[in-house]
Amino acid sequence: MYGDDEPGDELPGLDLARLRTYLGQAAPDLVSGELRGSVIAGGRSNLTYEVGDGRREWVVRRPPLGHVLATAHDMGREYRVMTALGPSPVPVPRTVLLCEDTEVLGAPFYVMEKAPGTAYRNAHELERLGAERVRALSTSMIEVLAELHAVDPTAAGLADFGRPDGFLPRQVRRWKKQLDASRARPVPGIDELHERLESRVPEQSPTAVVHGDYRLDNLLVDERDEITAVLDWEMATLGDPLTDVALLATYRGLSEIDDSAVIADASDAPGFPGPAEILDHYARVSGRDLGSMGFYLGLAHFKLAVILEGIHFRYTQGKTVGEGFDSVGGFVEPIVSAGLDALEES
Repeated sequence: MYGDDEPGDELPGLDLARLRTYLGQAAPDLVSGELRGSVIAGGRSNLTYEVGDGRREWVVRRPPLGHVLATAHDMGREYRVMTALGPSPVPVPRTVLLCEDTEVLGAPFYVMEKAPGTAYRNAHELERLGAERVRALSTSMIEVLAELHAVDPTAAGLADFGRPDGFLPRQVRRWKKQLDASRARPVPGIDELHERLESRVPEQSPTAVVHGDYRLDNLLVDERDEITAVLDWEMATLGDPLTDVALLATYRGLSEIDDSAVIADASDAPGFPGPAEILDHYARVSGRDLGSMGFYLGLAHFKLAVILEGIHFRYTQGKTVGEGFDSVGGFVEPIVSAGLDALEES
């Protein structure tokens, strides 16, 4: 359930005793007794923990231990968007509290209720469901994304959550800036990909709430194959929703690059729609025009390459928690190459 941690033991980045003291003051009726906890595996960016007092369970999220880039790992934004989407058709965990006082855990963090369900990360986990159930689940995943993009940001209280005007060129600049902040080695082709993206920015699609990293292993699914929660909102903003669907399709095509478990391969399971099917179904249920997808797919590959390069950088600095980080750096160059191919096909 929680692993082998004893009450009061400190996990990497999470001092349970300090957290218990803080919660006792900030939410006196929330916790009873000592807290136990464990790191939730699978994350490659923000640190996520499951904590409980023997009666109830929560999830705590905080930034990574080191090399926190400007604008990245914003706990307040992640907390705000989930709170705002609570009344919407988009399934999100119920938020409990946000703490921006870095004296408590050394970084801002938030607490949310633990939503029921499983995050399917690997194809072998989905294969047990059978192709028919996988097809239905992945179709629901696409439809939930369309529901997110149908949310009226103003009605949800998110009118000022981002700057949608100029979103696409700003994304190209932002991910180049993130790359420069994490450069520790040459990556063939990555600057060429950036330059081509910069010169081919299309007209933007109508504004929506953008998740920023929407994929199956960022969802929780219950025993009835219903999606109970969309997780990992750290990159959420207002912008062009086609960046979300392009990234989802890009993740689907990664099996040709990564034959290990470093990058989640759940979408390789029989029954999971291919990249073109994902785009087609999204277009049908959202009613959006999916023109210029070559640019969006190229941007998705660039973004993923930069994220993995940042993780590789933190790994070389000894600032990662968990297993599997030693292989991440090897997938950056092939992803860049695939991004250049996507741009050429547009």
